[in-house]
Amino acid sequence: MFEHRAAAEAKPAVSWRTRLSKWDIKYSPYAYVAPFFLLFGLVGLFPLVYTFVVSLNNWNLLTGPGDWVGFANFARELSDPLFWNSLFNTFSIFILSSVPQIIVAIGLAAMLDQNLRAKTFWRLSVILPYVVTPVAVALIFSNIFGEKYGLVNNVLTSMGLDPVFWKTERFPSHVALATMVNWRWTGYNALILLAAMQAVPRDIYESAAIDGATATRRFFSITIPSIRPTIIFVIITSTIGGLQIFTEPKLFNAASSVPGGPQREYQTTVLYLWDLAFNRQQFGRAAAVAWILFLLIVAIGVLNYLLARTISTTESKADKVRRKHRKADIEAILRADA
Repeated sequence: MFEHRAAAEAKPAVSWRTRLSKWDIKYSPYAYVAPFFLLFGLVGLFPLVYTFVVSLNNWNLLTGPGDWVGFANFARELSDPLFWNSLFNTFSIFILSSVPQIIVAIGLAAMLDQNLRAKTFWRLSVILPYVVTPVAVALIFSNIFGEKYGLVNNVLTSMGLDPVFWKTERFPSHVALATMVNWRWTGYNALILLAAMQAVPRDIYESAAIDGATATRRFFSITIPSIRPTIIFVIITSTIGGLQIFTEPKLFNAASSVPGGPQREYQTTVLYLWDLAFNRQQFGRAAAVAWILFLLIVAIGVLNYLLARTISTTESKADKVRRKHRKADIEAILRADA
């Protein structure tokens, strides 16, 4: 007993350098990621919380907080037809833009993944629309879809068709804005999907080709399942961007006195928010709209995640069943040979 105590007392003390090394291993990862969270708290979390505080007051730009109204701004907006009109316009433009955009982006990525001549040239070409500023894109497409002297209507009239009222009718204006969004973002998403396609092992394609699988079958059975996480990422980012569309509808018809068209035909939710805050000086209501839109985006993001997880789980179970049947078939063949 005394010998063990003497050995413990004789144990050398831990040096200061050793302690620093242990602290470095234990705490340095938190120090490395701390700048991101500090920056996020400053430019992301704080404005979000402050906006919620503003939504609970009759806020004025000059005088600041007015009367405390609680959730009255939320209730008022949820009963306002203009808010629901803006929400309908937002989702309509979002569907008309995101669905064709993702389909075309997958097709472009598949084409760029082939053995083409001047690959770099074509890959740079599809990203060029993204480089153009949104303001320039909106002004160009505003002239292209002009009702009197626009390029599209000139082509239609030269073919003997009636001109389309792109800026004063609901559906045509949504189509024009969706075309604008698709032109700018399709190439960007195509390059993201192309990077995912190039990460798929080529041995799988070669084995499938030897087994007799056609190019179409290889695309839908190998490529699409392999890049599904990237497709989900593109869908989520397109959803976030599509529901926050502002520049395109704001500049589409600059001559209109009402933001979003004479009868608010294409007034999106963010444009309606801007109108509430800076034209009507209703900052509390505008903050409430911002929070409602934030909750909608979060809900849609969670829904996308759950759907993707369900699909992945279902496919994993199907793969297990197929492997089980394949193993049973092999065992049956071996027994027959024996």
